[in-house]
Amino acid sequence: MLELRRLTKSYANGRRVLTDLSYTLNAGEYVAIMGDSGVGKSTLLNLIAGLDAPDAGDILIDGTPLSALDDDATTTLRREKFGFIFQAFHVLPHLTLIQNVALPLLLNGDTTQRAQDMLIAVGLDGRGSDFPRQLSGGELQRVAIARALVHRPRLLLADEPTGNLDPDTAHEVLMLLRRELKDNGASGIIVTHSPAAAETADRVLLLTRDGLQPK
Repeated sequence: MLELRRLTKSYANGRRVLTDLSYTLNAGEYVAIMGDSGVGKSTLLNLIAGLDAPDAGDILIDGTPLSALDDDATTTLRREKFGFIFQAFHVLPHLTLIQNVALPLLLNGDTTQRAQDMLIAVGLDGRGSDFPRQLSGGELQRVAIARALVHRPRLLLADEPTGNLDPDTAHEVLMLLRRELKDNGASGIIVTHSPAAAETADRVLLLTRDGLQPK
C-alpha cells in the first residue's frame, strides 16, 4: 500500500532528520511510530501525506510515486485515499461540527448520513450544530478524528491523536480508530509518545537516526 524508498530530509537550518529511510506498509496494517522529540516523526507523516517533499528518495502509494503526480493529482489522492489527524486539529472555525466532519464526503461527492454517525461514535451526539469556538481542546480533537475517518480512507495518518484527551476518552478513540481501520481493510500510521496508544497498533516501530526499527 505504502512504500518509502531511501527517504532523506533536512530542516531549513541544514539539520538532517531522515537519512536513507526505507519501509513498506502493507494493506490493512496498522503501525505505531515512537521516538524522541525532534527525530522526525511528524516530518515523516508530512512527507507521506505529500504536504512536504523529501530531499531525496521517493514515496509510493499503490505503486505510484508521489513525485510523478502533479499538484492536482496529489490533491485528489489525498482527498480520496488519506485521512489525517494532526496535533493542531485544523478544524474550520466558520463551519459547524457536522459541516466540518462531512467535508471529506462533500469533496468526494458523497452526501451520506455517515458524518452524523461519526459524531456519535466520538461522543459528540447532539453537538452537530455547534461551532468549534464552543468546544474544548479535547472535543476539537474528537471532531478532527471523526473527520479523518468519515470517508473510510485507505490510509490514516495520525500525529498524537490522543494528546488532548483524558485517558478514558483516549482509550475509546483508539479503539474506534482500530475498529474503523480493520472494518474497512485500511492501513494506518499513528505517531505517539504514549505507550498505551502504541499498544493498540499491530506493530510498534521506533524512529531513530538509523531509521525505523521494531520496538
